[in-house]
Amino acid sequence: MLLFLFEGVLGRGTLTDGNMNFWQKIDKPIIGLSPMDGVTDASFRFITAKHGGPDVTFTEFVNVEAPFHAPHTLMRDLMYSEIERPVVAQIYGHTPEMFYKVAHIVCALGFDGLDINMGCPAKKVAAKGSGAALIRTPELARAIIQSARQGIQDWRDGQTLADLGIDPEFSAEIGLINRLRGGPEIGAARPLIPLSVKTRVGYDRIVVEEWMETLLAENLAAITLHGRTLQQGYKGNADWDAIGRAVAIAKNSGTLILGNGDLKDMEAVCRRVRETGVDGVLLGRVTQGNPWIFRAKDQVKQALNSAAGPTIHSPFVSLEERFRVLLEHSRHFEKHSMIRSFVGMRKHLAWYCYDSPGAAELRAQMVRVSRIEEVVQCLMAYAGSLGWQFELAEPALREHDARITNAASWLS
Repeated sequence: MLLFLFEGVLGRGTLTDGNMNFWQKIDKPIIGLSPMDGVTDASFRFITAKHGGPDVTFTEFVNVEAPFHAPHTLMRDLMYSEIERPVVAQIYGHTPEMFYKVAHIVCALGFDGLDINMGCPAKKVAAKGSGAALIRTPELARAIIQSARQGIQDWRDGQTLADLGIDPEFSAEIGLINRLRGGPEIGAARPLIPLSVKTRVGYDRIVVEEWMETLLAENLAAITLHGRTLQQGYKGNADWDAIGRAVAIAKNSGTLILGNGDLKDMEAVCRRVRETGVDGVLLGRVTQGNPWIFRAKDQVKQALNSAAGPTIHSPFVSLEERFRVLLEHSRHFEKHSMIRSFVGMRKHLAWYCYDSPGAAELRAQMVRVSRIEEVVQCLMAYAGSLGWQFELAEPALREHDARITNAASWLS
């Protein structure tokens, strides 16, 4: 487990030296990878960073109770590689004191930022007062933000995990993870990392004006707004007019506003940024099986900085490249994740196969595979049906595995 940490050690480099707010150092508009529950795991983020290069990445949201009830789950969900930087840990819950403690753990793991999820519409989350349900309890939302910020501050000022009564074995595992990833020892660098929130425009109706006033009072580094209410879930259309109003409210506040929702390509990104004046966007479902979409982000930045209309060329991705990355993603998931079952990879395989000739049949096969050997068999049979020679580059894959084999004895 955790072997992936050797990958990308020579990535973009840490942005956490000193009291650095990385949000202010990214060329606008910021175009990042949105956190998606059950999707943006460590392998997905690694592949997206390597083959696309978003401006910022987020982990899947992690329950603040996890360090004390399911530490194994926490470490799995907060794994990352250096190539992802700047990388932000997203957490959720409804107990301020837990946010205080988990903020220390996020800092100890070397993340570039901490994001609080106040936008998840799932019933099992909202029913407990977490996620988007916090829109209905603004005072609790502010208390959570304040507790997380105090945790970051106290960590910067020298408080240790031991001071919080955290299990020494858990702290030792964090130290090991940092060393394997090429990061600093726990406490070697204690930056004041920025705090942000990802939320929605309302609970059962749009209340963006009142909700923004609540959040802006906490002087967050960034707020990402999904243009739907909790009640909408992911149905209907995202309300970008509401997001635009949030931008106007936040003007001169020092808090960046990012938009999220229904961005199907980079031309849509360009249009929405022009219309609303958001400081950036986070891309979600459009990235599934499509890490290459971020290759066009510089075109968007250039178009928005010129008087001419946007001319965005989507990156060409050959079928061969698509399948090579599919295999790389599969190998990474199988070798380096802490998930024993290959089932979680199936949806990714199906996404990669969209728009391929005979895609429906290929997807039907991919959602039944249980190991990478079966993925290879499916691709070879598919290539044969097209009369196409597909080189799997197995020597390169073996070299990839050999680089991390020596670490196996360190990890359980």
